Amino acid sequence: MERTLDIIPVSQWGFFDERIPPLVIAGPCSAESELQMMMTAKGLASFGIHVFRAGIWKPRTHPGSFEGVGTKGLKWLQKVKQEFGMKVCTEVACEKHVFECIKYGVDMVWIGARTTANPFLVQEIADALQDTDIPVLVKNPVNPDLDLWIGALERLGRAGLRKLGVIHRGFSTTERLPYRNAPGWQLAVELRTRYPDVPFFVDPSHMGGAREHLLPLSQRAMDLGLEGLMIESHCDPSCALSDAGQQILPEDLKVLLESLTVRRKDTDDKEYNENIEQLRARIDVIDENLLDALRSRMEVSRKIGQFKKSHNIAIVQASRWDSLLAGMIRRGAEYGLSESFVTAVFTAIHEASVDEQNKILGGQ
Repeated sequence: MERTLDIIPVSQWGFFDERIPPLVIAGPCSAESELQMMMTAKGLASFGIHVFRAGIWKPRTHPGSFEGVGTKGLKWLQKVKQEFGMKVCTEVACEKHVFECIKYGVDMVWIGARTTANPFLVQEIADALQDTDIPVLVKNPVNPDLDLWIGALERLGRAGLRKLGVIHRGFSTTERLPYRNAPGWQLAVELRTRYPDVPFFVDPSHMGGAREHLLPLSQRAMDLGLEGLMIESHCDPSCALSDAGQQILPEDLKVLLESLTVRRKDTDDKEYNENIEQLRARIDVIDENLLDALRSRMEVSRKIGQFKKSHNIAIVQASRWDSLLAGMIRRGAEYGLSESFVTAVFTAIHEASVDEQNKILGGQ
């Protein structure tokens, strides 16, 4: 079923200066003190950051960890707003948080990854925000579940909220990666494809987990044509009470933003448009050939299934599959294709073939 969201364009929110992309939300991981908030905000405001973020309530796995300063931090956000004319935002995880944010004039809220994964809490937040004009950004759920992410947007939309956006902060993983969270860009691309009008931010701080990853991850977001960044910045990162290793000084954020190459989404350049259309036409032909080849392969798989059925042979031959995959990985490398790509493609093909043969054996 095709789903749509009634979205007010981010250009009408009155939050960002779209003449200077990307859209940027910046500030400390956590509100720690009034002095820390004011010093960080002053540094960010000095080079044109208009939207200030700070965590007031911090979800932590273990009790006893720093879980945020709570409601008193909202007074510091108020002061940032008054003194520097910045819009202010924070994370909410329940109805109480929403009501406190409304009381203290918070301009925008976001729903964190752990909360997005819980439809009950998302609905509670949506109900609490009903009849307000507060923009809401939704972080991806902890695990790579696109439906949960979309479902959260739908719940907010059904509550009448029209200023909606998303934040991609990567996904939890047990794999050994250089990053704190697996980027999972393919899900971000899928969400952007389904909802092209939803403002899309990337959180390289939580995705990378370390300062050295901020620039390459931010550039990747720009290369994908995403609108914005949410980056953690602290006046003294070494003393931060949470996520010290991924926060940067305001002046370092300025350098990072100036280092980015922001990609245009379109152009009137005649040479580009003519060439890109020719290349896309070639892609279309190749894709048709791929589909035809896959159709032929499935026909052969069905014949194999019939043959196995008539001779009472099990569907999966593990040694055959291992040998086939290893061979494809070697061949793929000769064509400049990565092992992960070849593995993903042929695993999907193999699983589809097994499903087809299962249907045949299931009919006996």
